[in-house]
Amino acid sequence: MSEIPTIKPRRKGRSGMQAMLIPSQQMVAEQIRSAQEGVFTEVGVLRRRLATQYGADACCPVTVQRHLHTIADLSFLALQKGEPVSTVTPYWRMVEPASQLANRLAGGAGFIRERLAAERREG
Repeated sequence: MSEIPTIKPRRKGRSGMQAMLIPSQQMVAEQIRSAQEGVFTEVGVLRRRLATQYGADACCPVTVQRHLHTIADLSFLALQKGEPVSTVTPYWRMVEPASQLANRLAGGAGFIRERLAAERREG
């Protein structure tokens, strides 16, 4: 936890407020790396873990999604260049292979399915 989190007040309902974590790309990547190998974990779980870790009520879903896209692009490119899987952020653990999001991320749904299956076999 070397980064200082950005937490902003945000309206919740008509009269309530909540503390919203605006995570950095590094915060999101660290949570992804801590996800269990070979198992799909919903992005909502990642957001809740981040919010809890940094003492916020919620974590910005738009920011997390944007970082997930960037992380997927960087990781997939590194793998294409021949880097070992162990050196990249395993974004495939956070994306349901059957989702529309899977088709929009680097590698697509087929790559995500392959990586999850490979982790299951290796683990």
